[in-house]
Amino acid sequence: MVKILQVAQLGNEILRYPAQPINNIGDKSVQKLIDDLIATVVATNGVGIAAPQVSQSDRLFIVASRPNLRYPNAPKMEPIAMINPQISSHSEEIVKGWEGCLSVPGIRGLVPRYRVIEVEYTDREGQLEKQKLTDFVARIFQHEYDHLEGLVFLDRVESSKDLITENEYQKQIVNQF
Repeated sequence: MVKILQVAQLGNEILRYPAQPINNIGDKSVQKLIDDLIATVVATNGVGIAAPQVSQSDRLFIVASRPNLRYPNAPKMEPIAMINPQISSHSEEIVKGWEGCLSVPGIRGLVPRYRVIEVEYTDREGQLEKQKLTDFVARIFQHEYDHLEGLVFLDRVESSKDLITENEYQKQIVNQF
């Protein structure tokens, strides 16, 4: 039975340490964690979630872009579990975009990220996958990858002037569209 997991909040030390590689993808506990992460990201209106955010120090995250209350213009895709992911290459082009985080509630930041990345990861069936990701989905991947490295989006914001509360973001930014 899937379970909605509690999301670790900024200040919880697990968010500041590199996560450990997963060696046995077929293990029932890993497969259950994937199912629980998917249920949690859907229940919390996220577009991605990393295992450290639910207090599991594993190199695993879910990319689950879809329009929702927090990201009304997000592209729709099926949730993908990405195990032991890596960025194999990236574009020179860096773009700033607004990001929020389930572990940093109430705040958004304008974060610089590569516009295009090529990634490798193992899927939940143990198959090595290679993909080229662009724009918003590339941003999600990079945001979640940072969680595996012990970083949060606040570490990437260039200036405190690039921060906004969630309420102001909804009034100023979302209402522009």
